[in-house]
Amino acid sequence: MLIWFVALYLLVSIGIGLFAATRVHSTKDFAVAGRHLPLPVVTATVFATWFGAEAVFGVSATFVKEGLRGVVADPFGSSLCLVLGGIFFATKLYKMNVLTLGDFFRLRYNRTVEVLTTLCIVVSYLGWVAAQIKALGLVFSVVTDGAVSPTAGMLLGAAIVLTYTTFGGMLSVAILDFVQMGIIMGGMLFIAWFISGQTGGAMAVIEHADAAGKLDFFPPPDPLQWVAFLGAWLTMMLGSIPQQDVFQRVTSARTAKIAIWGSVLGGVTYFCFAFVPMFIAYSATLIDPEQFNGLLQTDSQLILPLLVLQQTPVFAQAIFFGAVLSAVMSCSSATLLAPSVAFSENIVRGFVPHLSDHRFLWVMRGSIVGFALLVLAFALYSNASIFKMVENAYKITLAGAFVPLVIGAYWARATTQGALAAIIGGLCSWLLVEVLIGEESLVPPQLIGLGVSFIGMFAGSLLPQWVGRPTPVENIHDALHHRAAAETHHVPPHP
Repeated sequence: MLIWFVALYLLVSIGIGLFAATRVHSTKDFAVAGRHLPLPVVTATVFATWFGAEAVFGVSATFVKEGLRGVVADPFGSSLCLVLGGIFFATKLYKMNVLTLGDFFRLRYNRTVEVLTTLCIVVSYLGWVAAQIKALGLVFSVVTDGAVSPTAGMLLGAAIVLTYTTFGGMLSVAILDFVQMGIIMGGMLFIAWFISGQTGGAMAVIEHADAAGKLDFFPPPDPLQWVAFLGAWLTMMLGSIPQQDVFQRVTSARTAKIAIWGSVLGGVTYFCFAFVPMFIAYSATLIDPEQFNGLLQTDSQLILPLLVLQQTPVFAQAIFFGAVLSAVMSCSSATLLAPSVAFSENIVRGFVPHLSDHRFLWVMRGSIVGFALLVLAFALYSNASIFKMVENAYKITLAGAFVPLVIGAYWARATTQGALAAIIGGLCSWLLVEVLIGEESLVPPQLIGLGVSFIGMFAGSLLPQWVGRPTPVENIHDALHHRAAAETHHVPPHP
C-alpha cells in the first residue's frame, strides 16, 4: 500500500508539472514564471527553497547528534538569508527586470564579472542539488525496504524531477511548491503529533532534550569555538544570498511589494517549521534508545525514516513519505533549474546573442539535462552527508560573489576593477587556506576569503582604475534601470 501510494503521488506530481508546462511560451515564463505569482505562491516557493533533504534528514540528524549549536547554519543562517534577501535586495533586483543574478553583475560591472560570478554560483549548486538527489535515493530505498537500492533510487528520483522541471521551468516549480507546501506541513505536523503520543507528550521530549544539553545554542567562552560557530552561521546566511534559486523565487512575484513580503514570510515560516523534523527525530531516542542511538554512530540520516516505518501505521507512513517527497522534490526542482538558467543566460548567451527566444528556451532545457547528469554523478560518488553537502555549497559564493553583489548594490563608487579584485582575491585566499591548512585553520577559510574579498573591492575601487571605467555616481541607478530595460526589449542602450 505504501509503495502504491508513493507511485501515485509521483504520477500526480509529474502530471501537475507537465500541465503547467503548457503555459510556458518564453524564457521569461520559464525562468521567472512570467513574473505573475501572487503572495501565497511566492511565500510557498520561498519556503520550499530550504525545506528539502537537509531540513528533513540532514538538520534533524545533526540536531540529534550535536543539538542546536550544530544546526546554526540551517535553519538559523538559512532563514535569515531569506529575510535579509527580501528586505535589502528584493526591491533593488526586482526593479531591474532581469532574469538572473549574472545579469545584475553584467549591468553593474562588465561581462567578465558576469561570467566569473555565474561560474561561482553554478559550481556551488553541485553539492546542494546532489544532496536532494541523495535524499530521494534514501527515501525510495527505505520505502521499498531495500528492493530499490539507494543508487537506483537516485536515478529514478533524478529522472522524475528532471521530467517536469525541463518542460515547465519555474512555473511548474512554483505551482508544485504551492500544492506541496500544504502536504508538507500537514504531514509533518500529523507525524509529530502521533509520535509525541508515544513519548508522553511534546513537553517530555523538550525536557529530555534540554537535560541532555541539546537546546544549548551558544558555544562556551572559547574564542576558537566561537569563530567556528560564527563561520558556519555566516557561510549559510551570507553565502546563500547571491544564489540564483533565491533570486528566481523572489523575482517571480507579481509586484516588488509581494517580492519583499513573500521572501520575509517564507523565511520566517521555514525557520519555525524546521524544528518539526528535529522534534520527530529526537523523539526516536526516547522511544527506542538502543536502536536509534546506535544509528547515530553508523548512519544518523536513517533515524527519521526508520522511526516512522517501525512506530507508525501504514496510513501515517504514507502521509510522512508523501510529505518528505513533497519537500525534496520542491527543493530539488528549483535548485536544478537555477544554475541551468544562470549558465544559459550568462555564459551561453554571450556566444549566441542573436538566438531567438524560442530557440534559447530549448538551450535552457538542454542545460538542465546536462547539469542533472553532472549532479547525479557527483551524488553517486560523494561520501559526504546530506547536511555537509549543503553546508559546503555556499563557501564559494561567500568568498567570490557576495561582496560584488552587496557592495555593487549599495555603494555607488564600486567599480569593475574592485569587483574583479574582490572575486579573484576572495576565491584564491579561500582555496589556498582550504588546501594548505584546512580544518586546522584558526579562522574558517571561507571567512578569510570573505575578508580578502572586502579588502579587494574597496582597494580596487578607490585606487587608480586600470580595468574598466567607473559609472558616474549621479547616473548609476538610471543607467542600470535603462540598460536592463533596453536589453529586455532588444534595443541598444544609451551610452
